Amino acid sequence: MPNPHAVAGMITRLHDPQYARWASQIRRTGGCRQPIHLRGHVHHLDPATGKRLHTYTTTTEPDGILRVPCKTRRASRCPACAETYRADTYQLIRAGLVGGKGVPTSVTAHPCLFITLTAPSFGVVHTRREKNGAVLPCHARRDATTCPHGRVMSCTARHGADDSRLGEPLCPDCYDYAGSVLFNATSPELWRRFTEALRRRVAKNAGLTQWELRQQAVISFAKVAEYQRRGVVHFHAVIRVDGPEGPATTPPAWATADLLTDAVQHAASAVAVTVPAVPGEPARAFQWGTQLDVREITVTGDLTDQAVAAYIAKYATKAAECVGTLDRRINPLDDLTALPVRDHARRLIAECLRLGALDELTEFRLIKWANMLGFRGHFSTKSRRYSTTLGDIRQERTDYMRGEAISTGRLPLFDEDTVLVIAEWEYAGQGLSIGDALLAAALTGRPLPLPPVLGEVCDASA
Repeated sequence: MPNPHAVAGMITRLHDPQYARWASQIRRTGGCRQPIHLRGHVHHLDPATGKRLHTYTTTTEPDGILRVPCKTRRASRCPACAETYRADTYQLIRAGLVGGKGVPTSVTAHPCLFITLTAPSFGVVHTRREKNGAVLPCHARRDATTCPHGRVMSCTARHGADDSRLGEPLCPDCYDYAGSVLFNATSPELWRRFTEALRRRVAKNAGLTQWELRQQAVISFAKVAEYQRRGVVHFHAVIRVDGPEGPATTPPAWATADLLTDAVQHAASAVAVTVPAVPGEPARAFQWGTQLDVREITVTGDLTDQAVAAYIAKYATKAAECVGTLDRRINPLDDLTALPVRDHARRLIAECLRLGALDELTEFRLIKWANMLGFRGHFSTKSRRYSTTLGDIRQERTDYMRGEAISTGRLPLFDEDTVLVIAEWEYAGQGLSIGDALLAAALTGRPLPLPPVLGEVCDASA
């Protein structure tokens, strides 16, 4: 049966004299699920005469507010804004592979690799394996052993792609939950040490010192973190060698894909991060997993620039949702048994809270990042010289929208560099009522599922 509150809200909005303007706002948010409400005004003044050239105020807007996109990158919170972020990341990554956005097209001739750095094993988990299109048994073992907790370490099931058991340990009591969350916590530092070891190895292979390497070549990166179903992150990265001034200059003759591949393989096995001993846990050193994928990126072939850019951009909008955890911070006082999460995720969260309370591990801020299962790094990062920035891409979009507003007469033409701008804005809430959300889905063609808190519009004045 239709929600009576939603129906009443839709009827009220449709009969509002300002409905057309409200619909225009919704379309301009691109279908944002939780638009931010702003209240205020902006004045454009001639600094010489004080004459007001243009004024905008939210007083005349529907409900007295301006709705703008939330701009989150998380697809679990707002698929519309996450799609914009994904598209921007795609353009950023691809520009560093084929040029554009200020990067010359000659960059396609520079040595470039796509690598995947994985996590080590922390216990046997249910997995989906395929061979020649056929799904294989998960962990079929004729001589399967029995773990100390009485469980046979074998699984003959052929798991479907959406099987809820994927990523779950065959024996949760044997699984190294402490190691899993500590690896996530140390992975950003492990990545930093990997990049340093990579540069040292490249210099050694080329017969150069570190200083000489910097005078001849620049090694740029662009990476994204992806969660595996078992709850640990691994990194996908693009690594490129340029000349001394970046992508606009030709790399030296010694810089080849083979030399770079050797450096990646060496660096991945050479670095480690040590975590101090704590009560109940010995000191341990974390390294990358043994599964390392290194492939050269080409303009044509199986691994093209488009495929790599699309792959990285897809994961830039994801977080730990695939593990079954939450996309919000967790209060240490929360009742973990009441959280709507998988048992495996619940135990990972509990381990973050337990280890985070120890003085020896406070630097990892495990309690703060318990919902991320210990990972506190940036999901998408790049070197300064890899390509353009997300800020520049967004500014291009802003400039385009301003030009469109001028061409349609909604904004007068004047030089913003010589105009005094006085603006005053305040936060007035976020979200849509149930009725407004249904209308927004119809207007934008995004029939999105309604979040649990939909309709609870936050009012800053409350």
